[in-house]
Amino acid sequence: MKFIDEAIIEVHAGKGGDGSAAFRREKYVPRGGPSGGDGGRGGSIYAVADRNLNTLVEYRFARIHRAKNGENGRGSDCYGKAGEDVTLPVPVGTVVIDAESGQLIADLARHGERTLLAKGGTGGLGNLHFKSSTNRAPRQFTRGEAGESRRLRLELKVLADVGLLGLPNAGKSTFIRAVSAARPKVADYPFTTLHPHLGVVRVDINRSFVIADIPGLIEGAAEGAGLGHQFLRHLARTRLLLHIVDLAPADPNSDPVSDARAIVEELRKYDEGLYDKPRWLVLNKADLIPAAERDARVRAFVDGYLGKSSRKSSGRGTEGVRVFLISALTGEGCAELTYAVAEFLADTSEAPHLEAEAAHS
Repeated sequence: MKFIDEAIIEVHAGKGGDGSAAFRREKYVPRGGPSGGDGGRGGSIYAVADRNLNTLVEYRFARIHRAKNGENGRGSDCYGKAGEDVTLPVPVGTVVIDAESGQLIADLARHGERTLLAKGGTGGLGNLHFKSSTNRAPRQFTRGEAGESRRLRLELKVLADVGLLGLPNAGKSTFIRAVSAARPKVADYPFTTLHPHLGVVRVDINRSFVIADIPGLIEGAAEGAGLGHQFLRHLARTRLLLHIVDLAPADPNSDPVSDARAIVEELRKYDEGLYDKPRWLVLNKADLIPAAERDARVRAFVDGYLGKSSRKSSGRGTEGVRVFLISALTGEGCAELTYAVAEFLADTSEAPHLEAEAAHS
């Protein structure tokens, strides 16, 4: 199924039914009095988070959603039937925003969480409500109110504990394949990852965490270049970012330090909160570097990377950075990295995303 993480929909709640102006007509009851019932309320529209869904693709095709109107009131004190409510299932992690005002309506981050999108109109009053000592035969009644109508933007932010950053072909997909059961496409050309992938990393029988791989970033991503900018929102809920760096690029003219700093700058431009998240350096493709050169190569990269970026900001994104040397292809260093991630997540105060883990385990 195609991954869709954004959709625009219209929701129209039902109109309330009109009240009735009626009188009792019974044998031997010459002055039966008013008997007009109230109209039923209009149906409302709700959204509910469902862990069994992982895309908003359905709402790309079904854009307009209407609830039924309430029935009109009738005589003999009969009230109109309420319109049926409509419930729209959405993936866990969906954010609902008013498309006109930009106001946040709901953030459905837990399975079963429910929110009102459009309220149904109230039913009108029948004439039996207007009877008084001076008005024994009222003919007044009220009309039902219109239901709410809204144009909404649905955005899916996947729930993951750890997010992967990096240039195209840095080895993110290979890494997530190495440490989890996720199977994103891997090839020797850029942008093989076209949409986010989630994987559950099981460190031991009682410890696991969810990791998210998004399409590779390139310089200018915050302004719309490449593919990764479309999916940066999926890193907003993560607690730790792993910046995957190709320490042995195929192009001899490329500079891993400059490339890495460019990715960090794109984070800062996109969202300061995302930029300030804890971020570790994961230097990949150790298998392509001779053992005798590894320490010097790592030291040179770290000195170059931190020498300038650490003076840009005092945020957590640059201070206290941890560095790991791995080979996602051979698995070298991956176990040590995943254990360190698990320890970090256990030490943070925020509860893990159990809903996401259950959904993708």
